Amino acid sequence: MLNYLWAGMMAVGILWGAFHGNMAAVTDGALESTKDAVTLCITMLGIMSFWCGILKIGEEAGLIEAMTAKMKPVIRFLFPKLPEDHPAAAYISTNMIANMLGLGWAATPAGLAAMEELEKLEVERRNGGFGGKPVPRGTANDEMCTFLIVNISSLQLIPINMIAYRSQYGSTDPAAIVGPAIAATAISTAAGILFCRILMKSERYR
Repeated sequence: MLNYLWAGMMAVGILWGAFHGNMAAVTDGALESTKDAVTLCITMLGIMSFWCGILKIGEEAGLIEAMTAKMKPVIRFLFPKLPEDHPAAAYISTNMIANMLGLGWAATPAGLAAMEELEKLEVERRNGGFGGKPVPRGTANDEMCTFLIVNISSLQLIPINMIAYRSQYGSTDPAAIVGPAIAATAISTAAGILFCRILMKSERYR
């Protein structure tokens, strides 16, 4: 669907330019945009490599493990039904730490691993029943829904991606986005968690 949407938007833009006799401007704009896209990708590749390396160093040094231990109360609050010391907890913590640092690329592998572990937990509950009721195949459990919402809202203390984009396009103060980003993501995360808690207590959505 998204491919059709983008293709439609490009077709409309080209037809509009042709109708108004601005095909030369459309061509110049396309060439300029492709150059900017390549430059941005190269810039982001360097930033991504640097911060992923920092994250890996922190993991090897035990920093991620220490931060994961500190986040146990948060994990327990967000996922009260998650068994103690479940493997998913470590992956969830790593994902949240990476997201808070604005490292969405580094957060993805941990997020996928967390979902796999939560899926295994859902299968175990399905086989043994959950709350006296068998869980239908393919049903996302409360932990999976909560994790997805938290991951999407993604509380960010250092929005590295946005800072890099602003720097790339000539912002005089790329880091000015930090305050608004913290406020916006904190509110969205709080709203998402509240929404999940309300639905978890509602029998209508079971």
